[in-house]
Amino acid sequence: MKTYDEAIHWINSRLRFGIKPGLERMQWIMEKLGSPEKKLKVIHIGGTNGKGSTVTYLRSILNEAGYKVGTFTSPYIETFNERISVNGAPIKDEEIIQLVNVIKPLVEEIETTELGTMTEFEVITVMAIYYFANMNPMDINIFEVGLGGRLDSTNILVPIMSIITNIGMDHMNILGNTVEEIATEKAGIIKKDTPIITGAKQEEALNVFIEKSKLLGAKLLVGGKDFAIDEVKTLKKGEQFSYHSAVSFYKNIEISMLGYHQVENASLAITAADFLKIPEHVIREGLKKAFWPGRMEMVSEKPVVILDGAHNPEGVLSLVQTIEEHFPNKRRHIVFAALRDKELKPMLKTLASIDSKIYFTQFDSPRITEAEEFLSIYPIPNAKVNSNWRELIENVYMTLTRDEVLIISGSLYFISEVKPYLRTIIKENNYKD
Repeated sequence: MKTYDEAIHWINSRLRFGIKPGLERMQWIMEKLGSPEKKLKVIHIGGTNGKGSTVTYLRSILNEAGYKVGTFTSPYIETFNERISVNGAPIKDEEIIQLVNVIKPLVEEIETTELGTMTEFEVITVMAIYYFANMNPMDINIFEVGLGGRLDSTNILVPIMSIITNIGMDHMNILGNTVEEIATEKAGIIKKDTPIITGAKQEEALNVFIEKSKLLGAKLLVGGKDFAIDEVKTLKKGEQFSYHSAVSFYKNIEISMLGYHQVENASLAITAADFLKIPEHVIREGLKKAFWPGRMEMVSEKPVVILDGAHNPEGVLSLVQTIEEHFPNKRRHIVFAALRDKELKPMLKTLASIDSKIYFTQFDSPRITEAEEFLSIYPIPNAKVNSNWRELIENVYMTLTRDEVLIISGSLYFISEVKPYLRTIIKENNYKD
């Protein structure tokens, strides 16, 4: 591969192989590469929602403490390279080319064995591990689980700590139909004698984590029991809260991301930082500076425009709660697009509960829910449909007043398409009082 476009095209070509849970292919290729995964100092983060935000909070804290931090996350919002980042900055195009040239021959070789083809996510996981182990070593790495945990390609790693943010009903066709079944898959990232932190609330999930932790001798810290948040206040651009545990009490911590769920994500990062013995003033500053695109991201203040990748029932519930908390006196417009393999009915029911104008649309994906389908899944009175998302967003944006807010939500893949287009519209139509 000589160009970035060639490299990205090859990586994207792996998408046709879908999702193939299992670690055999990862074990094979790690051995061929000289076991780079064993060189990494890793924090492993799984869960249904909030993984990316928790990665960001913890990375920002560690950066503030002077650590060089590598992160592996998915999906991306603006550029593919975001998925492998150093101190929050995406790696370079030339490094993507270099990584593909190292890994592609091995991917082609494994296809001649009984193990078969590697998926896109497996390939990118290998790229991240090789990069942080051999090309640009880090002080610490934070890896986000792709799907589930037990059979996810990132589970080849041996972490110094694991975090499970929460448990929700997502990817049920793969992970299971009950909280207990999904929790069992997520619990796969719990490792022997390795601390595990969780924000899960359901008793069925916690029982799974408690049993697995005892079995492996892993110290388990549970949100609401071993650490907690209170005195939560909504700020104009973020949240304020207090945190306490057996070892710490931090009063009036501020974060810049919106929503109570972000306070919960921040508490997981604080607990991890305490374990790593990061000083309080560093934790405070790191949290305040943390920013994660596409999650209640305010891309315009006049008028207010928000992007949020709420793509499952728990995410949409957090979105609605945050809108009610931060914009109680504004008229709301919500543009929504989602993939058809999601739990759509409960998501639509939650959207219908908020006083707002709802618009359904669609984007280019083989898994898309067509705009018209939403109304047959859960009819929302007066909801409007427009399959052309560009036309829809521009039309709504151009009519906004100072008393209104536009929220664009749904699939993160949708948000990644919308953001650059929306930025152009905002730039061309500067708001005038």
